[in-house]
Amino acid sequence: MNEKEVAEIRRRFRPDKSNITRVRGCYVNEKGEIVSELNQSLALMSQEESERLFAILKKTLSGTLGKNLMDIEFATQQVVDSPEHKLLMALRDSALDDEEAVHTFYSRVMESLHLEENYLILLAYDKYDVPSFSKDGSREEDSSEVYSYVLCSICPVKQTKPALGFYAPENTFRSITGDWVVSPPELGFLFPAFDDRSANLYNALYYTRNIAVNYEEFVDAVFKTNTPMPAALQKETFQLVLEESVSEDCSYQVVQAVHEQLSELIEEHKANKVPEQLVISKSTVKNVLESCGVSQDRVAAFEEKYSAAFGEHTELSPKNIIDAKQFELRTPEVVIRVQPGCSNLVETRIIDGKKYILIRADQGVEVNGVNIHIS
Repeated sequence: MNEKEVAEIRRRFRPDKSNITRVRGCYVNEKGEIVSELNQSLALMSQEESERLFAILKKTLSGTLGKNLMDIEFATQQVVDSPEHKLLMALRDSALDDEEAVHTFYSRVMESLHLEENYLILLAYDKYDVPSFSKDGSREEDSSEVYSYVLCSICPVKQTKPALGFYAPENTFRSITGDWVVSPPELGFLFPAFDDRSANLYNALYYTRNIAVNYEEFVDAVFKTNTPMPAALQKETFQLVLEESVSEDCSYQVVQAVHEQLSELIEEHKANKVPEQLVISKSTVKNVLESCGVSQDRVAAFEEKYSAAFGEHTELSPKNIIDAKQFELRTPEVVIRVQPGCSNLVETRIIDGKKYILIRADQGVEVNGVNIHIS
């Protein structure tokens, strides 16, 4: 799914836009036991309550593609005949009315997911009459495409602490007791994916709030596919691959060039408003290293270590491996952060046998908020 397709489905999570009429789910305690189940009609909820519920569900489609939102791809044989795909199809095709499928799904989640707190499994079913558009961009009334999908949100339930609150009607302070509150989803998914504005039964869109965690056991239990490498781990792995392979050639100029060129790709992609996710291959970084004069042996070592760490043909989102908004230099004692596009103000030198980081300071310089003069 691209950004436009995700945004189109996100816009449905409003009481006046969605065909979601009820939400199913179960409340699980810290021991992995079902405390209670719910099958709640939205018609019996107040507008404020339904809007809050939709806001929680909508969070499952938030974040960055490739970082918080990742494509899950099923093998052809899985789609043809596999218990995991059949279960997801049963949830969707029955509009969550297949009791056996719903409870089997609850069991799979509880057996594979180990959170430190209580949590809520929420399931919602929606049927979307996908509007079509004419060549001039105007909306056509007739729609031949119907996209039916299931959204799963898994939300931690946390207990608030007792506090002192102000009760406005009586103009007094009162004690507020602790209560259990549903937090935004920690993970979840959309099935099937909404690709080319229609259902793609070969894909699901997987969500994780924490980019350092991928909940491998959950992904294996629900999808039986390879777990995407967490975005935070992608960054750490790429940095290690670059450092170890380029070795003595890994200078400030090399890392600066990699950062700048990937940042330029990100900015260009954003400026051109391309809906598809931006990805790079190992060849992209290889070309940068060669342009910096890195030896062919080091470049070959980078390609080999990249393939071993990520896969021969794996493409990565540059947003996962660099921070385009920040350029940082760090020593055990000092951290220097440079605004994007200004890394040319920094250079490294050896003076009298000692290593230095030099920063050109043509403009005003402050120390602890005080302007100083350099003479």
